[in-house]
Amino acid sequence: MPDAHHLLLFVAAGWLLNLTPGPDVLYIVTSSLRAGVKAGMVAALGIVTGCFIHVFAAALGVSALMAASATAFSVLKWAGAAYLLWVGVKLLTARAPQGETDWNALARDGSALGLRAVFTGAFWTNVLNPKVAIFFLAFVPQFIAADTQNKALAFILLGVLFNVSSFPVNCGWAWAAAWMARRGAVRRGMHWLDRAAGAMFIGFGLKLAFTDNPSR
Repeated sequence: MPDAHHLLLFVAAGWLLNLTPGPDVLYIVTSSLRAGVKAGMVAALGIVTGCFIHVFAAALGVSALMAASATAFSVLKWAGAAYLLWVGVKLLTARAPQGETDWNALARDGSALGLRAVFTGAFWTNVLNPKVAIFFLAFVPQFIAADTQNKALAFILLGVLFNVSSFPVNCGWAWAAAWMARRGAVRRGMHWLDRAAGAMFIGFGLKLAFTDNPSR
């Protein structure tokens, strides 16, 4: 394992990366804007859970295989692109909340079914993005010393540290978005926010669809 200095550098780099807007952050923010901070927190948990899948897959060599195999990469890439496009279209066609009754209904969307849907959506947004898998494969090994005996275990431990330390940042996005949602101007512009978020998801989906296999 790295020393304390390199661990702090690793955590700081992870924080900066999680502050960078992308499909994961957009999903958290959108969930929090529409249904409150609880939904945003659940979305953040779904994103982190998806990251754990990538960490263990990379430690087992699945991500390396995917990076080397054009077919495996393409399958996951097109599945992820299709999912992001689907989310984008849903937001583009979503009906904006009308009046206090609709907003209260969204705020009360804390049922197991509603939050389960938010969690599942966040989970698949992350898991179906091969760029996240390649990121872990490229980023984490830089902090593993060459003389480390059990590199797979070191990879898992660093991956767990990355995910645990990123969760507060993701929750910060949720809290910030929920605070914005309480502002009257944000409520009045929710229709256009949905459209903007939908367009961004479609943009992320198209960008992912045209991403080349990094092994080429």
